[in-house]
Amino acid sequence: MKTRYTLACCVALGGIAAAQQPRAFPQPTPEKQVTVSAIAGVIAAGAQWTLVWQGADNADGLVGTSDGGILFAQEQPSTVGRLDANDRFSIAERNTRGTGALGIDHRGRLIGAERTCSDPGGKPDECKEDANLTALSPTRQVIASRFGGKPFWRMGEVQLDSRGGAYFSDENGTYFVNPSGTVSLVADKSVRTNGMMLSRDEKTLYLTNGRTIVAFDVQADGTTGNQRDFAALKGGNGDGMCIDGEGRLYVSAGDAGFEVFSAQGAHLGVIPLPRSASSCAFSGPDKKVLYGKGGGMNGPDGRNFTTPPGVRNNAKAIYKIDTIAQGYLGRAK
Repeated sequence: MKTRYTLACCVALGGIAAAQQPRAFPQPTPEKQVTVSAIAGVIAAGAQWTLVWQGADNADGLVGTSDGGILFAQEQPSTVGRLDANDRFSIAERNTRGTGALGIDHRGRLIGAERTCSDPGGKPDECKEDANLTALSPTRQVIASRFGGKPFWRMGEVQLDSRGGAYFSDENGTYFVNPSGTVSLVADKSVRTNGMMLSRDEKTLYLTNGRTIVAFDVQADGTTGNQRDFAALKGGNGDGMCIDGEGRLYVSAGDAGFEVFSAQGAHLGVIPLPRSASSCAFSGPDKKVLYGKGGGMNGPDGRNFTTPPGVRNNAKAIYKIDTIAQGYLGRAK
């Protein structure tokens, strides 16, 4: 009896203690020194990353701009940050409803994938705002808001084609919206899409799915079929992607950096980033500068910035590096 009572007591107290524990959010990996090895036609041995921005207010969905700078989404403050070609920072857009990914379409419109109030570090269970795919500038316009009668929730990524269509994802699947506003399903949530990219001829759509990159054939109307495995990452799970003028894919793979694949799916090498990589974009003069975003930043004391227990660390750092390769000129992304 005494043993059973003691056990019950401890289980009850343990449950109370667990309920009072703050949520466990991992801190980002500290910045590290990296050595870049040569990848033929891509990057020279010994190329150096330059830190161009860091901040506690997040950065995601990098996209190059025509003036050689980049735009990036800042979900928590609902802003879009801009770095010009000289690394000067400014706010490009405000009140973006938690936009977390960006694209620039064939008409020059800035498109954002919304996450509204669904931040895991906030109170997502209390969030009642549906997520939309929205044109942020030059005028605000909702592009896609529902599929199958249901609203979207916490959008992940967006990729725009050159004909007015858009591929995007949320926590329930990956979708395509045509220029008329009709939404179709690309893949259900069995494909855990974090990053997406179109081939140069826009006949293939690539999605990350954990450590696998899957490919789909794109039909003339933008819809997709023939899902298949394209390549396997050797480092961490795949996230953001970018593409160069030769059709090579650059896939962020966490602490490993950016893994580079040929247009045929051959693994060509890795470009390590000083922080855990999650987004990339080509920009700069002649689009021969690779921008890479990693998790975390250094505080004023030069040490890795950390947050108190239970507080999600949204700090990010953006770096750039000169490349031999030239980013694809046919689209912004």
